[in-house]
Amino acid sequence: MSVSIRNLARRRQTASRIVFSKIANFVLPDWNISLVFVTPTKARLLNKQLRGKKYAPNVLSYALGEKSGEIFICPAEAAKQSSDFHLTPYTFHLYLFIHGLLHIKGWAHGAKMDRCERKLLAEYVTANSNRNRHRYVPDKNGRGRRNRR
Repeated sequence: MSVSIRNLARRRQTASRIVFSKIANFVLPDWNISLVFVTPTKARLLNKQLRGKKYAPNVLSYALGEKSGEIFICPAEAAKQSSDFHLTPYTFHLYLFIHGLLHIKGWAHGAKMDRCERKLLAEYVTANSNRNRHRYVPDKNGRGRRNRR
C-alpha cells in the first residue's frame, strides 16, 4: 500500500504523507493511491475531460486499475468551501481525501457515506493532530495554562 503525493498547486500541503497513507490503508488496504494537488485551471480541465462538467471541483477521484486509484484535490476550491463545512483547510483536505477514497471504493453519496466520512475524519484528525501541542502547558491541577516562552 502506498500513497504518492504530487503538489502542482504551488500551495503548502497541509497534511503529512503518513496521515494520508494511514487513512488510505484503512479504507483501501493494498491499493496504490496517487494524490495530486492541482490548480483550479487544471481541476476544471480534468472535470471537463472526465465528467463533461465545466466547473472546478474541490475533489475528483477514480480507479485506475484493479488496485490503484487517483485523487485530485484543488486547494483553492477547498479553501473557499472549508468554512461551509465548519472545518479548517487542513481538516477539509483530509475530508476530501476520505471522500475520494470512498468513491474509489464504489460508494455513492448518501447517509452511510456521510457517517463513515465523519467517523474517519474524527478518528484521524484527533489521532494525528500535534499542531498545538506546545500551546498550553497544564498546571498542577491538570488545567491548561498559556505557555509563556
